[in-house]
Amino acid sequence: MASRTGIAYNEKFLEHDTGPGHPERPARLASLVRHLRATGTWADLQHLIIDPAPEEWILRVHTREHLQVVKDACRSVNSSLSSPSSRSGPAGQAMLDDGDTVVCGASFDAALLAAGSVIAAIDAVVPGVLKNAFCAVRPPGHHAESGRPMGFCLFNNIAVGARYAIEKYRLKRVAIVDWDVHHGNGTQEIFYADRSVFFTSIHQFPFYPGTGARTERGTGDGHEYTLNIPLPAGSGHDDYLDAFRREVLPALDAYRPELILISAGFDAHRLDPLAQMTLDESSFAEMTRLVMQAADECCSGKIVSVLEGGYNLEALCASADAHLRALAS
Repeated sequence: MASRTGIAYNEKFLEHDTGPGHPERPARLASLVRHLRATGTWADLQHLIIDPAPEEWILRVHTREHLQVVKDACRSVNSSLSSPSSRSGPAGQAMLDDGDTVVCGASFDAALLAAGSVIAAIDAVVPGVLKNAFCAVRPPGHHAESGRPMGFCLFNNIAVGARYAIEKYRLKRVAIVDWDVHHGNGTQEIFYADRSVFFTSIHQFPFYPGTGARTERGTGDGHEYTLNIPLPAGSGHDDYLDAFRREVLPALDAYRPELILISAGFDAHRLDPLAQMTLDESSFAEMTRLVMQAADECCSGKIVSVLEGGYNLEALCASADAHLRALAS
């Protein structure tokens, strides 16, 4: 029987060049694809055809100024590289924030394709063609706010997907579960006053980007539709699973989403260089199974997962593979 789990990937994601030594580097996806091929997981998945997200969908969650800043920065790199008298940086890159969100000439197209991957996955999962899907994308997205790229993120891929699902398929309730080790400040900001999206994040705290306290619960129509679960550095498998069972699953059951999206960062792994949590690949498999349990009860199992962080290549490969095997089980 053919798998009902999809994967969205394109080699153009590797053209987003962040420069030597940057943790969010092309090797993340190149290594992951090699690993999935070697383990056989790659051949078991349904491979989605993806197109760049139309700018109109980017503008559903980002300001026009935000879109233009990203576009102009990438164009400026291309222009400088074609000019013998100027360069944007030592390797043809430009910075979009205080020093960690880097773009090159190909980054704008890669970012549109990353958001388009989530759209393609939703088009397969919401109508029931596939049960679930994983978007192996870069640049990541969950730190990008409505008007500001930051934290390696250009456009908020999962937010674009949530808005697309709501408007295209007339969904009334979409849930986003973010288990990246860093709080998804951008996703929270975009939907903070919107009850059509329930956002929950489990993350190291206090930590970058400084948001994600318990007291941040939404505002206006979105009050009580944000659930932050901050955990101290050093938290591990049992702490995460306990939080899922005590808080995340009951909240999803109460909200009854018609679709669940996962911001699947794998940087809470014990080997990750950018954080201090102690999960391993089995932790991500078990969290996946718990979200699948909630999805089976609420929305016929419909899940779209989107890659966020994860910067140790060995840990990223093992964790994403475990996540995909659980989704396909």
